[in-house]
Amino acid sequence: MPRHALARTLATTLLMCGLGAVRAEPLLNGFDLTGASVPVQAIQRGGPPKDGIPAIDRPRFVDATRARLDDDDRVLGIALGGVTRAYPVRILNWHEVVNDRFGDRAVLVSYCPLCGTGMAFEPPARTAAAGFGVSGLLYNSDVLLYDRATSSLWSQILSAAISGPLKGTRLQAVPLTHTRWADWRQRHPDTEVLSAETGFDRDYARDPYAGYGRVQQLMFDVQHRDDRFPLKEWVLGLRIDGTAKAYPFSVLDRIVGAAGEIDDTVAGQRLRIRYDRSHGTAEAFDVQGRPLAGTMAFWFAWVAFHPGTEVLRAR
Repeated sequence: MPRHALARTLATTLLMCGLGAVRAEPLLNGFDLTGASVPVQAIQRGGPPKDGIPAIDRPRFVDATRARLDDDDRVLGIALGGVTRAYPVRILNWHEVVNDRFGDRAVLVSYCPLCGTGMAFEPPARTAAAGFGVSGLLYNSDVLLYDRATSSLWSQILSAAISGPLKGTRLQAVPLTHTRWADWRQRHPDTEVLSAETGFDRDYARDPYAGYGRVQQLMFDVQHRDDRFPLKEWVLGLRIDGTAKAYPFSVLDRIVGAAGEIDDTVAGQRLRIRYDRSHGTAEAFDVQGRPLAGTMAFWFAWVAFHPGTEVLRAR
């Protein structure tokens, strides 16, 4: 056999057997990004490797009287199935994911310090038992989670898998309140609180992102910017039937003052927005008073994922 024909045959054999072949699929932090639903070049390493930020898989809770929190401490609060729980941001800064259960319901609690976004979900049944972890990757400066069952990557703010076997699957949102500890404790004096006894050696009294929210700069690039509001202005973001709307705190402040409510309509659905300046929080409710799954976020993060978002304007 001629030498060039032999070389072609050997190359073909190696390719078919997977020996010595150069992998064509894009890999990052060990995740296969082939066919990702977002631009692969926009997915960035955040610094830590996969699981370098460890998820909390066996959360412990204490009652409110034993929680070592200051009134001003930020918490993510969930009331579900007769159970109320608070997840201190001072702990979530170091872990970003809590795989929790409310009775027989698995609940994924997530927090992205770079976007200010606390979001909770009921994960798909296929992923619930194994839980979720932190991939060490970012898209639009927002954490990409991964499920341990399939290694699919999930965008927190998009609330959907962007690569892997479950690509395109959406997460079911759980309403969550992002507020001060004093506010949540007053509303829910019987609340349970995530314990600092996480099984990890972290200094939860130290904020690794101290000052970040006050600096008008980003640590990682985003695909879309909009200068109508400061980068890190707080907004309440809503997605209803494919329509996105942002409620900037500065606008809410002008409309309702220190605390109050406004009625609005998004995608034909009537709703009510409740705002409280002193606790730095805003929430959405339907006409029956049931909480909606809104997302408090820095403006840059909300508009990066929702370039066509509607925005509340002062009347």
